[in-house]
Amino acid sequence: MWVVLAFISALCLGFYDISKKVALRDNSAVDVLTASVLISSGIVIVPLLLSRWMPEALYDTAFYVPEMDLRGHLLTLVKSVIVLSSWIFAYVSLKHLPISLVSPWQATRPMWTLIGALLIFGERLNIWQWAGVILAIGSIFAFSFSNRTQIPSGKSKRARLAQLAKEPEVKYYVCLALAILIGACSGLYDKYMMRQFDHNAVQVYYTLYQAVMMTIFCYIHHRRHNTRPVLRPGESGLALMAIPLISLFLVISDNVYMLALQDPDSMIAVVSTIRRGGTVIGFAYGLLFLKEKDPWKKVLCMLGILTGLICLAFGSL
Repeated sequence: MWVVLAFISALCLGFYDISKKVALRDNSAVDVLTASVLISSGIVIVPLLLSRWMPEALYDTAFYVPEMDLRGHLLTLVKSVIVLSSWIFAYVSLKHLPISLVSPWQATRPMWTLIGALLIFGERLNIWQWAGVILAIGSIFAFSFSNRTQIPSGKSKRARLAQLAKEPEVKYYVCLALAILIGACSGLYDKYMMRQFDHNAVQVYYTLYQAVMMTIFCYIHHRRHNTRPVLRPGESGLALMAIPLISLFLVISDNVYMLALQDPDSMIAVVSTIRRGGTVIGFAYGLLFLKEKDPWKKVLCMLGILTGLICLAFGSL
């Protein structure tokens, strides 16, 4: 069952990435992230309040939110800081880089999570799972190297490297790298948390903590730049419609992801790889609607990832 939940999480995560790209097209990353986190907190606070006001009505349902002790709240607060840091870097990079480039790079996160799962949790993959991980991550690496920034010709090597270093997009690649590494730490931390606490409680409280922290960060950001939060609908008006979808897809994706990790037989290395398989949805969106370049390279990458996910599913069922 945990494998099925991982695939549902991946599907929602793919649509989540598309919603982010649409919303960020005409809006600040800070404003979109703040608005989406506030909406997410509005969604999760409903079952929390109902669980406190009428616990007998929700106790035997999937929406019940149990209470959490002080240690649990402190560990959840740490999770909020980790996730929010990763999100901030991810949103900034996604706003300035193509989604079909950002998505596969972010999908390398399972490689780092895999290393942590082997070293920290002692997970051991079978041959099908190894084949799936290698296929998926190998396809992603092939795509990433084929899309590396080209060094201008006609100059000395030092001059060309210096010019490349001054490219305005370099800082966004740095943001993307930080988002990936911090996100990998988040996956390992999730496995640690799900061994001790209820998934609903962790999701609800870390979302609420994020809302508070992101509101403060947004206020400081705009005060520092002497601006104010503005959310624009964009030319098609879809930007504002996409923000609630960001929240909805993320809440669903996180909930089933944490539920999958609560299964004692679940493996974070497999769940993380499957979850990032949602990147194929971002691929399809970039190719069909954004008309991004080098379509055949992206198609081959998608096929490699899909084949890897099939191997993972076969080896885990």
